[in-house]
Amino acid sequence: MIAVHAWDDNDVLDSWAQADEDQAMTTTAIPGTAPIAPAPGPAGGARWGLTALTAIAPAVWGTTYAVTTQLLPQGHPLFAAMVRALPAGVIALLIARRLPRGAWWWRSLVLGTLNIGAFFPLLFLAAQHLPGGVAATLGASQPILVALLAAAILHERLSAWRIAWGSVGLLGVALVVLGPDAALDPIGLLAGLAGAASVGAGIVLTRRWGRPAGVSAIGFAGWQLTAAGLVLLPPALLLDGVPSGIDGPAVVGFLWLGLAGALLAYALWLSGVTRLPVTATAPLVLLSPLVAAGLGAVVADEVLGPVQLAGFALALAAMVSAQLPAPARSILPVRRGCR
Repeated sequence: MIAVHAWDDNDVLDSWAQADEDQAMTTTAIPGTAPIAPAPGPAGGARWGLTALTAIAPAVWGTTYAVTTQLLPQGHPLFAAMVRALPAGVIALLIARRLPRGAWWWRSLVLGTLNIGAFFPLLFLAAQHLPGGVAATLGASQPILVALLAAAILHERLSAWRIAWGSVGLLGVALVVLGPDAALDPIGLLAGLAGAASVGAGIVLTRRWGRPAGVSAIGFAGWQLTAAGLVLLPPALLLDGVPSGIDGPAVVGFLWLGLAGALLAYALWLSGVTRLPVTATAPLVLLSPLVAAGLGAVVADEVLGPVQLAGFALALAAMVSAQLPAPARSILPVRRGCR
């Protein structure tokens, strides 16, 4: 059991949502007004507990490939992405009973597009042009991109510690998922890097803008999921269309991706991103390809050899080390006169 203050009640979700509302009061005081710098995140055991909860999201996202290939109708990726986002967003809005106000209408559209609406098509495009291992490795570059974006947008000093462990995590994922068929296609490479950059920008902007007062993590996720679903709706219907046969396993797959992979996962993820250091949160996404590879070994009887196991160890070490404070000398020098 992970002991975290205010989360050991009988109703974990209620206390978690209330704690999120209390924290949100310190981010954006009035919806639609200029953002206030996010409050410092929790410390000590509370931070590790929040980190563990946040890590559930990328772990759940790691099930997407297995669910998609084993349960969903093939050939309708945009439709699957839309069904994953839009119903979950509407459910979250009904639970939270809060709509955006002022600037949060366009901010929700921007964040929903970056985190979900643009990322899913780019992910599918990369998967179509690249072997799965190459696409996953490109996605693992996200922690490095987030460190660079945090320096540019949040004016954080660029840390050699974060860059180094981001590189170690990238190497670890590459060892796990890359194979001899790792062909490189320019379109796929651009799509994979653009997808990682899209989510990276979404993470950094989420940290910069925080959450408006009184809005829980579920409500905040609902705004973004609904916006992403509406962005995906036209291409899903015009390009993919509705699958001709949606059987029982497909319904189960859609429910899992929508309720667990979208509603729960994004609520947990956004709660952590708005409260934890952004460069420490980003490496948690490495769990997605690791879980996907682990499920492949279980479901598809894929064999993980010594190289893959070493890659697992490197990626996990990178995730844990990224949560630790950077040594003082690991801050890269910034030229005088620059922020």
